[in-house]
Amino acid sequence: MAQHDSHLSRVFHALGDPTRRALLMRLGQGPLPVSVLAAPTGFALPTVLRHLEVLEQAGLIRTEKRGRSRMCRAVPVALHGAADWLAAVRSEWEARTDRLEAFLETLEDEHDPEPRD
Repeated sequence: MAQHDSHLSRVFHALGDPTRRALLMRLGQGPLPVSVLAAPTGFALPTVLRHLEVLEQAGLIRTEKRGRSRMCRAVPVALHGAADWLAAVRSEWEARTDRLEAFLETLEDEHDPEPRD
C-alpha cells in the first residue's frame, strides 16, 4: 500500500474541500468553461481558479485554452489510486472487525457453554 505516495496525498487534499468536490462533480457531467463552473459557486473568479489549480495539480482535471475561454474536463482515471487505497484500507479494517467478532464469540461461548440457536 502506498502510504507515502505524494500523488495520493494531492488527490486527497484536493478532495478534502467541498467546493472542489462540487466542481469535480459538475465536471463529471462533461467539460465546461471556467466561467460556467464559477457561476453557481458565488466565489470570485480568482478563487475558483485557485480551486481548479489544486484539482489540476492532483491530476483530477485537465484544462485547455479554447479561444478566449478555458475549458475544464474531469480525468476520472485519476481517482483509481484513491479508490484502490480506500478499498485496501476497508478490507484491512473489515478483516480486523471479523477477527474481533470471532474472538468475542469464543469468549461468549466460554462463559455460556449452552448451544445457541
